[in-house]
Amino acid sequence: MSQSAADPLLDITVRVNGVRRTAAAPARRLLSDFLRHDLGLTGTHVGCEHGVCGACTVLVDGEPARACLMFAVTAQAHDVTTVEGIGHDPADLDPVQQAFVECHALQCGFCTPGFVTTISAYLDEHPDPSADEAREAISGNLCRCTGYQNIVAAVLRAAELRREREGTP
Repeated sequence: MSQSAADPLLDITVRVNGVRRTAAAPARRLLSDFLRHDLGLTGTHVGCEHGVCGACTVLVDGEPARACLMFAVTAQAHDVTTVEGIGHDPADLDPVQQAFVECHALQCGFCTPGFVTTISAYLDEHPDPSADEAREAISGNLCRCTGYQNIVAAVLRAAELRREREGTP
C-alpha cells in the first residue's frame, strides 16, 4: 500500500500493556490496525470492522472499547490493554484464561481475545455475577462456534478463581 502526500505519517505513542510504544502511522489508522500492523500485537482480532462482533475489543483505561471503531491517535493519552497484556505467563494464567481452558469455552478461538478482555473488565466491576448477569455481560461479543453455554460457565468460573486468589468467599 502506497502512502500519499495527502495522508502524512504521524508519530503515534500509546501506552500498551504497560509499555510506551511509538510507531508512525496515518492519522486515520484504526487502533485495531495500529496494534496489529504497526505494533505487531496480533491478539486483537478484526472480524466485522463495524464494532458489532466484539473480536477487536481491547481495554482503554480499563473499559472495553472496540478497536475497529477508534483511531489510534485518540488512544494517545490512554492506557490500552490487549489480550497479550492479560495473563501473559503460560505457567500462571489469568483467571479468565484459566476458566476458558477449564470450561472448554473456546473452539476456533477467533472471538476469544475479545471475550477475555470484555470479561476481565466486567469482573473488575462485578466480582460475583449470576448466570443471567454473565450472559448479559458477554452479549456484545459474537461467537459462531460455541453456543455460549461454556463461555457463561467460564465467566462464573473466572469469578470464582478471582475470589480464590483474593481470599474472599
